[in-house]
Amino acid sequence: MRDKILLGATDLFLNYGFKSVTMDDIANALGVSKKTIYQHFDNKTKLVETTTLNLFESISCGIDHICALEKNPIEEIYCIKQFVMEHLKDEKSSPQYQLQKYYPKIFNSLKIKQFEVMQTCVTENLNRGIEQGLYRDTIDVDFIARIYFNNMIAIKDKDLFPFKKFSMNMLMSNYLEYHLRGICTPKGLDILNQFITSNQS
Repeated sequence: MRDKILLGATDLFLNYGFKSVTMDDIANALGVSKKTIYQHFDNKTKLVETTTLNLFESISCGIDHICALEKNPIEEIYCIKQFVMEHLKDEKSSPQYQLQKYYPKIFNSLKIKQFEVMQTCVTENLNRGIEQGLYRDTIDVDFIARIYFNNMIAIKDKDLFPFKKFSMNMLMSNYLEYHLRGICTPKGLDILNQFITSNQS
């Protein structure tokens, strides 16, 4: 039952937002009583915390699997983007922004975990890209990895990038291209251009 509640709550939170979904909404959607939910989670904050952690673990695991495939580093970045977007329902409800606004404590602890995972993943991607001659060997890997993480957080700021004007898919695609064009060698740019062209057709 606990897993069923977690799955149902995650789905609702991602589609409608952490703020607007109530415990009543979750109970109705699952066809259970609110009392049943409270037997597993003390309050909504606890449920939000558990769903976000659960989702984080699931996404981290998926990213590890993608990295283990050792695709070329440029393709790997796009595969991870695709995987994350699918898991976050294209971020229709701006989950990260809502979490930051209404559950800052949960947001901050999650951000630390995300940074650790992303730092390892991005650093490995950058080092492999340099080894394969796809990224410039003059880049400062630690600086680029941190700037990458910070900008990933920034593009999800709905005050800065209102949803009516920017879809999350467009923001992610534009940001990845911006990031890669800044670090690629001519050989890397050839692969990037081919990848963008083949994905547009």
